[in-house]
Amino acid sequence: MTSFGFSLLATNGAARRGRIASAHGTAETPAFMAVGTAGTVKAMTADAVRATGTEIVLGNTYHLMLRPGAERVASLGGLHRMADWPGIILTDSGGFQVMSLAKLRKLDEIGVIFRSHIDGSAHHLTPERSIAIQHALDATITMAFDECTKFPATYDEVAASMRLSMRWAARSRDAFARRDGYGQFGIVQGGIFPDLRAESAAALTDIGFEGYAIGGLAVGEGQTRMFEMLDVINPLLPDHRPRYLMGVGTPDDLLGGIARGIDMFDCVMPTRAGRTARAFTARGIFNLRNARFADDARPLDPGCPCLGCARHSRAYLHHLFRAEEMLGPMLLTAHNLTYYQRLMAGARCAIETQTFEEYAVATREGWARGDD
Repeated sequence: MTSFGFSLLATNGAARRGRIASAHGTAETPAFMAVGTAGTVKAMTADAVRATGTEIVLGNTYHLMLRPGAERVASLGGLHRMADWPGIILTDSGGFQVMSLAKLRKLDEIGVIFRSHIDGSAHHLTPERSIAIQHALDATITMAFDECTKFPATYDEVAASMRLSMRWAARSRDAFARRDGYGQFGIVQGGIFPDLRAESAAALTDIGFEGYAIGGLAVGEGQTRMFEMLDVINPLLPDHRPRYLMGVGTPDDLLGGIARGIDMFDCVMPTRAGRTARAFTARGIFNLRNARFADDARPLDPGCPCLGCARHSRAYLHHLFRAEEMLGPMLLTAHNLTYYQRLMAGARCAIETQTFEEYAVATREGWARGDD
């Protein structure tokens, strides 16, 4: 069995081109990971997800522990088998969802007691329980359990939250069942305060993880501050471990993150946008509900290999959304994920050829030009 590892293949400035090796195959980085919260990427079959070029899919501890239950997933052969995804699966620890979705939360040093947003049932999620659930799901990459700091928050509030997360990170590491080809990531917290981010990064690297995630960004602080925090955090993380910016984001966010040394991204944006008629293209974002597309016989994004672009017109996609046919969200979700994967593939090639800055400039110029 392959050991879990990360190979740094090329750099261009701070931008990195790498490869993750695991028990469930390899993934090229920079990578965009498709969000499959409840064991499925919405509106897509596993084959459709694979066709976009996606190599890593996310699952979520909070949602899967509530329905269908981690033990049931384990009895069905784990999430890989149940969801028809033999490739790499990363599972979020559930901390963000507990804070944002659960009812009647009560947090203490031990963990979080909460009531399900589905049926009101009571649950107690601790670092140990979160790691056990992710083990039962057979996650290739397990995330440490953390508290997701609210924004905005005072310095003292952020400091207390971050230090609790670091104590939970140590407990998460102790609870992790180390297996060949599997890895666990710690999560850097600290809000928009550089010294707290540095303290968090130092605590996590002292514990030692197979990878390091950056949490608590893209929560309202704005892109400029997010990039400022990446400039602080990334130089403090080990070069030989992957870096994952959680919950980000727009194509422009991805280019900015790559330029600052991020290797992995995830976000619901491309799939959610696809379900609401918004398409990411080389000429910016289109709303396929707009009347201007009703008679447009051109492909959505010339050169895109997805089914929606290769076989259908903008007019047909417009019709599907106007008629509220489910095929519209299916095709546009597949297109958006394909666009994100092509953006990542272009970035990898540009880093290898030492032209990433030129690639980013040309890509942004294309968005600014708009539709022909």
